[in-house]
Amino acid sequence: MFHKIFYLIILIFISSCSSNQIKSPTSQYDKSSVNQFAKTDFDRMADLEIRENLQSLEILALKFYKRNPNQLKKTTQDDAEKMVNWIFHGDHSNEFEQLQNKKDVESLNLVFDESFNGDRVLALMIGLKTMLLKSHGNKTDFYLFDKLDPQNIYNVARNIEVVLWKLSSKKMENGEPFLISNSINENEQNLSFEREFGKIIGRTDYFAYTLSEKTERTITRAVQSVSTRLFLPFI
Repeated sequence: MFHKIFYLIILIFISSCSSNQIKSPTSQYDKSSVNQFAKTDFDRMADLEIRENLQSLEILALKFYKRNPNQLKKTTQDDAEKMVNWIFHGDHSNEFEQLQNKKDVESLNLVFDESFNGDRVLALMIGLKTMLLKSHGNKTDFYLFDKLDPQNIYNVARNIEVVLWKLSSKKMENGEPFLISNSINENEQNLSFEREFGKIIGRTDYFAYTLSEKTERTITRAVQSVSTRLFLPFI
């Protein structure tokens, strides 16, 4: 019995150490793997939430590049699929010179800065990706002793709502949108961007409130007027 307990402790220690490295969100989720011994059902829920949200970001990235090919040309001559794969699985530590190595909220602000001449889709995706990761302790794999703050995860959902509002409402001086996303006119109605963003917001909110109940940590709800919508910080 002692040997079994000792072996389990070693497994938990090894698994916790390995979780510090960010893994590909598309890695196989195998409940029978050795690492699952160190996971609770709630850890598996966290794994699922962030993995599916990162997958949604990949879907959105491809959509944005398809609708905004001029942005893709600012970064590469490759096709949109290769670019998206590089953003989410490339060896770059989410640092890009054209973004001045900015991440999360700072990168999102670049998207709506008219003086920024770089790839706005890249700025948007790196901002959203690193914001999501930061709110989860820069992990995509969670174990028994990992701690997450529900307020940070809640703030991600609110920040994505701000992004949606800015994409639909903010215009450049010439009246053009910073990025083309949803389109509604007499002949076409395309709300696929809004639906995919809505999935991320829904998953993130559900996880934040569930985490709040589990940890007995209260979430401070943000109320912002349309004219003063700002990105929320992380604690």
